[in-house]
Amino acid sequence: MVRLDWATALLAFTAVARAVTPHAPSLVPGAYIVEYEEDQDTSAFVNNLGGKASLRKDLRFKLFKGASIQFKDTKNADKMAMKVAQMPKIKAVYPVRRYSVPHHVVHSKGNAAAEVLAKRQSEGNDTFSTHVMTQVNKFRDAGITGKGVKVAVIDTGVDYLHPALGGCFGPDCLVAFGTDLVGDDFNGSNTPVPDDDPLDCQGHGTHVSGIIAAQIDNPFGILGAATDVTLGSYRVFGCNGDTPNDVLIAAYNMAYEDGSDIITASIGGPSGWSEDPWAAVVTRIVENGVPCVVSAGNDGAAGIFYASTAANGKKVTAIASIDNSVTPTLLTNATYALNGTQKSFGWTAGEPGSWDNVNLPLWAVGFDTTDPANGCEPLPDSTPDLSGHIVLIRRGSCTFVEKASFAVAKGAKYVMFYNNVDGTVSVAADVEGLAGVGMVSAKQGEEWVHALEAGAEVVLHLKDPRKAGQFLTTAPNTATGGFMSDYTSWGPTWEIEVKPQFGTPGGLILSTYPRALGSYAVLSGTSMACPLAAAIYALLINVRGTKDPKTLENILSSTAHPNLFRLGGESLPLLAPVPQQGGGLIQAWDAAHVTTLLSVSSLSFNDTDHFDGVQKFTISNTGDKAVTYSLSNVGAATAYTFDDGRSNTPAPFPSELTADFASLSFFPNKFTIPAGKRKIITVTATPPKGLDAGRLPVYSGYIAINGSDSSALSLPYLGVVGSMHQAVVLESDGAHVSLASDDNNAIVPGNTTFVLPPPGLAGDISYANRTELPKLVVDLVMGSALLRADVVPLSNSTAAASRVADTIFGSQTLGQPYGLPAQYNPRGVFEYRWDGRLDDGSYAPAGRYRFAVRALRIFGNAKLPTEYDSAETVDFTIKYLPAPSAKFRRLDGVY
Repeated sequence: MVRLDWATALLAFTAVARAVTPHAPSLVPGAYIVEYEEDQDTSAFVNNLGGKASLRKDLRFKLFKGASIQFKDTKNADKMAMKVAQMPKIKAVYPVRRYSVPHHVVHSKGNAAAEVLAKRQSEGNDTFSTHVMTQVNKFRDAGITGKGVKVAVIDTGVDYLHPALGGCFGPDCLVAFGTDLVGDDFNGSNTPVPDDDPLDCQGHGTHVSGIIAAQIDNPFGILGAATDVTLGSYRVFGCNGDTPNDVLIAAYNMAYEDGSDIITASIGGPSGWSEDPWAAVVTRIVENGVPCVVSAGNDGAAGIFYASTAANGKKVTAIASIDNSVTPTLLTNATYALNGTQKSFGWTAGEPGSWDNVNLPLWAVGFDTTDPANGCEPLPDSTPDLSGHIVLIRRGSCTFVEKASFAVAKGAKYVMFYNNVDGTVSVAADVEGLAGVGMVSAKQGEEWVHALEAGAEVVLHLKDPRKAGQFLTTAPNTATGGFMSDYTSWGPTWEIEVKPQFGTPGGLILSTYPRALGSYAVLSGTSMACPLAAAIYALLINVRGTKDPKTLENILSSTAHPNLFRLGGESLPLLAPVPQQGGGLIQAWDAAHVTTLLSVSSLSFNDTDHFDGVQKFTISNTGDKAVTYSLSNVGAATAYTFDDGRSNTPAPFPSELTADFASLSFFPNKFTIPAGKRKIITVTATPPKGLDAGRLPVYSGYIAINGSDSSALSLPYLGVVGSMHQAVVLESDGAHVSLASDDNNAIVPGNTTFVLPPPGLAGDISYANRTELPKLVVDLVMGSALLRADVVPLSNSTAAASRVADTIFGSQTLGQPYGLPAQYNPRGVFEYRWDGRLDDGSYAPAGRYRFAVRALRIFGNAKLPTEYDSAETVDFTIKYLPAPSAKFRRLDGVY
């Protein structure tokens, strides 16, 4: 086995204290998506439920026939959902899950971009850095702009009144079609109020839309990648909160039926299962000829095996994020005095932001400008009163809130952070007593620190950021430009399907922003990478005359450029693993003109149990001359899933990487294909030798395909040494299955007694201070397609014992708590607040119980008890408050 000791040391320093506690998307109580076997009248279907459910959304579309419903009696919802699933003409019933707007970093925002970008426009050729990185600039220079292609954006809406986004909505506008499925006040749990106006009040969707098609023929000058496409906007988020998957399923189907040529969504949540209902719906749309690109997710810190839905759907194209080659920054004007000499500087205001007419000297927490923990400890007793200073602190290690809190403890009212990487970010530090927080660049901060260390006085003069004016700066991103963003989520799926497919720039992206929020902003996230991929699809449709999803994905994958793995500004002499970068950075112009076509976009050899070591793919020569090809194998870094200490939890990013490569043989390995002909290639794979299979190493690489016509293509592949089925998904110790108090989330000891509200009254506010509910906490170390928890009565619970309905896998059980079982779960923490309700709608009698939790192993057979990992909670007792007499019941539900 080849190990890179120096590289392992490089990776190890950031792995400490980087553990991630992911949470699954939450369920909407009592809400279900019902899919019909064939079309039927939804009103009749809901009426047949006897008034027990109301209609959330009619989901009858060409590719999905069904509805989402809300059971009125949520205590019996699971029981009724099971009965619905057994009704004739019902194909499946799924719980409604909620998804948030993807986490993204707002580095800076403001309208100062206009002048600089307008000047760039006047210079003629497209020099936008992200376009140069992906070859989009070549389309612009050739006059190819996506004309005639309809791109649907499913997001927070769009500020179509923005001058760079057309200034109007409807026919003959840039944003020509779409709708608002939810309304401003929707938060994910209340009732949507749809309308026809998809105007954005969050910002995310406006930024996404500008990346695709921001116009260059207006005074604001910002440049989209495909400025002549027709945009559609399907708003699925209100001004705050999240959105459920029934709304997302509706939006996708509406976009499809409105004739969209491409659908893009920068939305998702941890999953790893292509069977997830939202992912399955998107797969159907792709299978019916419409490419769907979805952001891969921003959970890179969680490590390998953390694919996001719906990007993890079969045939759905998952887009990873790569950092911009430059760092654009929108900075607020300000000045400072150094020993009496006035100088200008730029900074980014944060929250809180009361900076108007602040004229104070700087005080630095420390003079070490490389200290990652600067300000992470309480300041010493010798610290002066900081109320008359602006405290200068380096970004790093602990949170902004922690750093600011230690400064405020010494009287500080203002804190100015200086960055530890290029650019700035918009800081938020909600600390009582703090009036203002902001950030300057690493270079500026270091200059001030050195001046202070030398004994100089530095006095900052700051005006209200809303009135001070701004300017746009760009600087080369020498640390991470062109390499994978640390935050981009890693695949593969739990069943070893290749994710992501490829990447585009998503880190440090300048684009449009709602006018009310500054008009322009620099953001980072796979959310920013995905729309650029959608725009590239539109350009390819212009050139190649096809929108076939398979063809377009295959050519983009084969012409993409894989890059080295990079961390902390240093590169390994190894390609980044395929589960991180897929095919690599898109090279759009090459894809548009390639004449050698592959029949697949990637290969998966699966794990040891399901090893598919002999596979075939086709190479087609669509050119006008014969081409001689030679094939070779280029290995990428192998990534261990688990740490060397035999933990069953995947290591946080970065995990250990090694230079252990699979061996591939090809038949034939050198051959000539005449013009217009194709060749079937057989690939035989031998996994790397000497790896620790118990740690589930994921190996990957690229089949290099070099032609005599100077073509150079690559086909990504991956596989797993070891058994996914043998991997523990739920550990049996109390740290992974525990019982907590819903009041304070504290883990409780055995024999705790919980006092519950009367059955059916858990939501009644009159009981809030008199009850304490148990909360089942389950920490899945790997994904599980089925998670169940049985309520086990103990021997001294005579009332409960008389209610035993079944024996499941050897355990007596009253049933499962409301909300279980849960299907297609990612790894991470799941919390279930229990008010005594069971899955059949009844309530467990007062008595003593424990939860027996079982999680199905990957590739497991749900019918066999040996296919589950199991664990139990401590024993606990429940009792109920007495139900109120009807004569004391008030109309508002308070007693």
